[in-house]
Amino acid sequence: MSVEASPEALQEAADLWNTLSGVEFIRAMRDKRLPEISDISDYIGQVVTAADPGRVEISWTPGEKLCNPGGIVHGGYIAMILDNAVCLAASSTCDRFLPMLTLNLNIDYLRGVRSGESYTVTGTCVHPGSARMVANAVIDDARGRPLAQASASVLPNKAFTR
Repeated sequence: MSVEASPEALQEAADLWNTLSGVEFIRAMRDKRLPEISDISDYIGQVVTAADPGRVEISWTPGEKLCNPGGIVHGGYIAMILDNAVCLAASSTCDRFLPMLTLNLNIDYLRGVRSGESYTVTGTCVHPGSARMVANAVIDDARGRPLAQASASVLPNKAFTR
């Protein structure tokens, strides 16, 4: 873990892992009831703001460190946030939270993404299958214009099955 957590906090996280549904676990992440296991959310500027079964919403404020030499956010980071959204949307449909493995991620880059601005990234699971799942995600700017969209096939990472 990159963030120090007390033994009690780790035990509470394990208890939540074993009892909460996928959407409840994502809400616990949103509410900071779980210790961070990685600095990635802070690094890329993502915060989960809403979760319902089959749908998640992320607030994304990419920093300048994510920009390419042309001064706009690098497409790889755009792909990363879209991948996070589709995976969380799929996980939100599970009886217990499971991380997802991405089989494919198809992205349409529609407009440039600028650092320092806040965006809404919405992930929607359109096929919550028992093996292969399909989800979509879109990044919208403050005016509601889509900047990029993705469709993906994901599957539950069985290494985490309990």
